Amino acid sequence: MIRPRGHGQRVPMTLTRYIDEVGGDPVVSWGLPGPGPPVVCVHGAGVSSRQTLPVVRALAGRHEAWAVDLPGFGRSRSRKSSLTLLELAGACASWMQQRDLKNACLLGTSMGCQIVAEMYQSRPELVSSVLLVGPTMDPRMRSARGIAMRGLLTSPSEPLRLLPMNAADYMDAGPRRTLRAYAESMHDPFEDKLPHIDVPALVVRGSGDHICSRPWAEEVTRLLPSGRLRTVEGQGHTVSVGAPQTLADLVSDFLEEEGTP
Repeated sequence: MIRPRGHGQRVPMTLTRYIDEVGGDPVVSWGLPGPGPPVVCVHGAGVSSRQTLPVVRALAGRHEAWAVDLPGFGRSRSRKSSLTLLELAGACASWMQQRDLKNACLLGTSMGCQIVAEMYQSRPELVSSVLLVGPTMDPRMRSARGIAMRGLLTSPSEPLRLLPMNAADYMDAGPRRTLRAYAESMHDPFEDKLPHIDVPALVVRGSGDHICSRPWAEEVTRLLPSGRLRTVEGQGHTVSVGAPQTLADLVSDFLEEEGTP
């Protein structure tokens, strides 16, 4: 069990905003310079980089780090009313190519873990390792009711600052795109892809996360050829917001252990 650590010494940051055209749509991202490999954070269903930027900032001075708003979410616009999981993975891969991000450590949060798994199927050369933070979807909860119930059970462990973040993200995405993203997440055979991710992998969950329960996190870890599991004490589903410094420390430790400091 990992307990959240303090914020430690502040590191000067030069967070830069970028806009790239991907498939005719503007994709907005934020990057921090640092040593390789680049850490690319992929957000979950209906939300945006608002929930991954805290980790990017916590990695300042330690690793090159990126957060991206996938098309239709956050500050990135899309001409389509909604994109499939396959299309979102393709857009993320195309954006990485434009930014010349190779051999990256992909850090997915929630549905972002499913996008990371899909990306690895089609573009494994872009990926050197993966971190799956609160991976979805547990086959035992693939229904709107199941997600809602486990979300309610998880809510006491989530930080209060998550509420305005979610409100802003859902407003940016709109109800149709948000609901479609959750539907894509529910119908994705995520567990079938895990045995094919043959790069170093770390699974992270909060101890109070009922969306990614301990049995499901253990199953995800077991299915990964080179998986290991870490639990962050006192956190819910959104570890990237509740304990970004602790998650950044786990990223650094993981990359150091894998010989890519």
